[in-house]
Amino acid sequence: MVTYTLIGLCVAVFLLQFVVPGLTRSFGYSPLYTLTDPWTMLTSAFLHSQGFFLHIAFNMYILWLIGNSLEPLLGRSRFLALYLISAFGGSVGVLLLSPLNTLVIGASGAVFGLFGALFVIQRQRGGDVRQLVILIAINAVLGFVVSGIAWQAHLGGLVAGGLAAAVLAYAPRGKKRTLVQTAGLVSVAALFAAIGAGRIWALL
Repeated sequence: MVTYTLIGLCVAVFLLQFVVPGLTRSFGYSPLYTLTDPWTMLTSAFLHSQGFFLHIAFNMYILWLIGNSLEPLLGRSRFLALYLISAFGGSVGVLLLSPLNTLVIGASGAVFGLFGALFVIQRQRGGDVRQLVILIAINAVLGFVVSGIAWQAHLGGLVAGGLAAAVLAYAPRGKKRTLVQTAGLVSVAALFAAIGAGRIWALL
């Protein structure tokens, strides 16, 4: 349900971008406006390039593919938290590594977070991750050789998703497992928030 809802929201917002002038500029993420428009660190993940259809098509395909594997395994709330933390981590990556006037849109950071999460969970379960590593590597290289792709968001999302997944996968089993997982996810989000705040402080 969460996977299909996220896909539906992205597609709906993508169509809305053609109808509402300035929507991309208002809700896309730019490090320059982090203090005044902090919500764009998440809303940008629901916007996509209007001039490059493969942008949304690829992201939604990967979201559908990995979401149908991870959501049943993690549960709806954990999967949603993983996705949002990955999206936020992608924006923090942009804040740290991109020019301040950069404008970033797309679910790529969140999608790379799902890549990272799937890798961690597959490793924890003893699964074969070789094909996944190759897929991540190919997409990571594309971020450097194809213009207009924010590799900074990919890197931030990948790290955030991997950390969030580690919290979920390696939490000790027992009555307090949910509490530990929740506290761990909050800690990962807080860590990236602190990193972002440190970057902003350094720029002031």
